[in-house]
Amino acid sequence: MEIKELIHKQKEFFEQGKTLSFKTRKNILKQLKNKIIQYEPKLYQAIYKDLGKSEIESFMCEIGLVLSDLSYQLKHLKGNMKKKHKKTPLAQFKGKSYIEPSPYGNTLIIAPWNYPILLALEPFVGAIAAGNTVILKPSEYSVETSAVLKDLIAEVFPEEYAAVVLGDAGVASELLENEFDYIFFTGGTNIGKKVALAASKYLTPMTLELGGKSPVIVDSSAKINLAAKRIVFGKFLNAGQTCVAPDYILVHKSKKEELVQALISWIQKLYPNSLENNSYVKIINERHFNRILNYINTGDKVIYGGKSSLDALKIEPTLLEASMDSPVMQDEIFGPVLPILTYETSQDLLNIINKHPNPLALYIFSTKKKNINWITTHIQFGGGCVNDTIIHLATNELPFGGVRQSGVGSYHGKKSFETFSHYKSILSKANWIDLPIRYTPYTKGKRKLIKFFMK
Repeated sequence: MEIKELIHKQKEFFEQGKTLSFKTRKNILKQLKNKIIQYEPKLYQAIYKDLGKSEIESFMCEIGLVLSDLSYQLKHLKGNMKKKHKKTPLAQFKGKSYIEPSPYGNTLIIAPWNYPILLALEPFVGAIAAGNTVILKPSEYSVETSAVLKDLIAEVFPEEYAAVVLGDAGVASELLENEFDYIFFTGGTNIGKKVALAASKYLTPMTLELGGKSPVIVDSSAKINLAAKRIVFGKFLNAGQTCVAPDYILVHKSKKEELVQALISWIQKLYPNSLENNSYVKIINERHFNRILNYINTGDKVIYGGKSSLDALKIEPTLLEASMDSPVMQDEIFGPVLPILTYETSQDLLNIINKHPNPLALYIFSTKKKNINWITTHIQFGGGCVNDTIIHLATNELPFGGVRQSGVGSYHGKKSFETFSHYKSILSKANWIDLPIRYTPYTKGKRKLIKFFMK
């Protein structure tokens, strides 16, 4: 089916009210959950071909999170769909006020390759729960997973309800030339700007989940061994190809050597023989492989790692001694390279972090509440963790999203339902009484009454 025809059919389907009822939404979400469970072996196989990701990591970081979100949406669907009653001011006697969630309509979701199941299906689930139709455009880089997703969705939804459209960047551009009621994009900041520009043509509301240079701060009070273990986990999971991966470390000068040794120790424990290790993910393609290698080969001192295998598309977990002028500090790395910088004062932290746009995530390792509170108060970032990395992404109760250049809007759990819903504010007035004070002529008596009611 041609793109324009598909969009037209989905608009018709939505306008006929076929996505709106609680029963329809609940049944289709249950079918989707069962189909994902049925497709698990195919999804594991596909994502292994695309990224070399193990079954355990694929379930823990992708499929399991989608199933968890489906369970959450099913459990809370009825409550999320209910009108929310609000207090009505005395001046509007007799009336009642409420907010009513309403789906936007025909939505477009553009997903990336790095978590090709999670970042495609989690917003998809939110859009369906909220009562929308959906066109999902997965990445052309994760070709195997995208093909399986297309088959999976087609077995649950008729095309006029939800469909997967495959293709390269040209197909994404063609989709964006059309009018949608909502656009949800996950990817890089530069492409995000193009999506925002396309959305502006029709004033289409949107969510942009982008990225940026997410810092890890390790202060002088931190428990260094635990910090190192959790930094290594968060950074080298998915070979660093994670939008909220620690991008660089800012460690207090007095703790640098201790932290470096602890990082090396945990890399060796968690990723031994990384170039041959089946638990260590590969780089998505040769272009990104060469881009990441350039960071290693530009003159910064390699503290640990640095080896690579083009045949396997793998790069060792690598630690660099960097400065603010290093090439590795100019852009989001999105790979298994971790620069280490030092600081001495809180002002140093601000000066370094504020040289980059607002990060999507920030992590602080500290045992001092004063330090933690100062950092979370004075630095703008999307979200993050205290004494851990990336796990804030995995809870349905915490909205996930960036700020300014790291993103617009958020989702997860209830916030996913809210993101794909417009909330109509409605005041319903009684038809058996009509207070005359709002109507002309405005007498002194009416003025006193109006001031009394509206004070």
